[in-house]
Amino acid sequence: MVASPDAKSSRLPRKLGAWTGAAVVVGVIIGSGIYKIPSDVAHLTGSLSGVALVWILGGLISLFGALSIAELAAMFPDAGGPYVYLREAFGRPLAFMFGWMWLITTPNAWAAQAVTFADYFGTSVAFTAFEKQLLAALLITLLSAVSYCSVNLGAWVQNLSTGTKLVALAGLAVALFAFAPHTSSSLTALGSGHIIWSGIGVALIASLWAYDGWVNITPLSGEMKQPQTTLPRALIYGTLVTLAVYLIMNAAFATALPFHALASSKAVASDALTAVLGPGAAVVIVILVMISTFGSMNGSILSDPRVFYAMAEDGLFLRSVGKVHPRFQTPYVAIVFSWALAMVFLFFRNFLDLAEAYVLGIWPFLALSTIGLYVLRRRRPELARPYKVWGYPVVPMLFVLGTFLVISDTYYEHFRLHPLDTGFSLALILVGLPVYWIWTWYQRRTPDSANRAAGLE
Repeated sequence: MVASPDAKSSRLPRKLGAWTGAAVVVGVIIGSGIYKIPSDVAHLTGSLSGVALVWILGGLISLFGALSIAELAAMFPDAGGPYVYLREAFGRPLAFMFGWMWLITTPNAWAAQAVTFADYFGTSVAFTAFEKQLLAALLITLLSAVSYCSVNLGAWVQNLSTGTKLVALAGLAVALFAFAPHTSSSLTALGSGHIIWSGIGVALIASLWAYDGWVNITPLSGEMKQPQTTLPRALIYGTLVTLAVYLIMNAAFATALPFHALASSKAVASDALTAVLGPGAAVVIVILVMISTFGSMNGSILSDPRVFYAMAEDGLFLRSVGKVHPRFQTPYVAIVFSWALAMVFLFFRNFLDLAEAYVLGIWPFLALSTIGLYVLRRRRPELARPYKVWGYPVVPMLFVLGTFLVISDTYYEHFRLHPLDTGFSLALILVGLPVYWIWTWYQRRTPDSANRAAGLE
């Protein structure tokens, strides 16, 4: 039997409130994606009706996922998030595989976000490519230091950046609606055009990347006050706010630009504002992207290392990664470890297809976590469930089906076009199993580690 979540989470004091939880959800989700992905979705779907369909479907899939994961978060208010849910429902091997993919994808995402921030900063300052990397490294280091020194300080930065981001996006939407020359004719085109159905799957992957991040509050569960109520509220309300923001922003872009310009744009937000207010307004988008990316990075850096901390607590990772700082009361080794990996990704690889790599790697585990709801309701009915998912069993199943349909369609399209790359992606996930076996074999040969692991059974 696994040790109770509350027993282990007591090492990280509960300092975070409901506002911070919602700010993490909204702040992590709304990064740089909304400033560039709408044009990709328009190009792939071929019509405004296709655009609307993709963003609504992506938002509903994410909302159904948040509704479902909220029950698990209230049941297991412990550091680690999906790692804990998979462990409780299916056992340590599958939980380790999730941690393996988290290890590969999340520090890479930090690096990609930091590079995006530096790229936009570089539009106003003549930076070389290496200088942009240095700026990205400095930003990751600064935010990692904030999380290292104080979870409360990290929460304050998150609340401020999320609030600023929402106000700025609201201002952008108002400007586009108010000053677009042909607002009514643009919106009446919603029903015109033919949807390119073959592009819906890939477009949904792009939208899911833009919606991704709602689960990032769950690794912080062990530090949330009254987690049985604050976690479900943060997940559900944060996802609903993001869905509304994305639909409004896509309508604003479609109002400002003809569809052909929307679908071909390389920087849709900048092109839309330039079309409405003139070339001088483009600097506004630079500032908005930097604000959005900063907030998304801070939320990720605040939450992501808690998965590695939870794995170390279970004996499935380096024991030192589970240490808590005696003064700051943060998982400081896990933060430093994540920072070091992000530095490696930042300087030694590129970020092509990061969105698809992340969604294809992490979202199957979110679907499996949701399947764990059914397993736990049958196997462990005695567990306290302060929140039960609305619409059970239909809503969780819709999330699972939607996720696997989108991912399988994308894998099929990729395998048809790029069989070697697709095979490599699948192998990267599956290699987590032999890594788990090697790790557990090593642990059994180390008496201290074996005794530690035995205490978790």
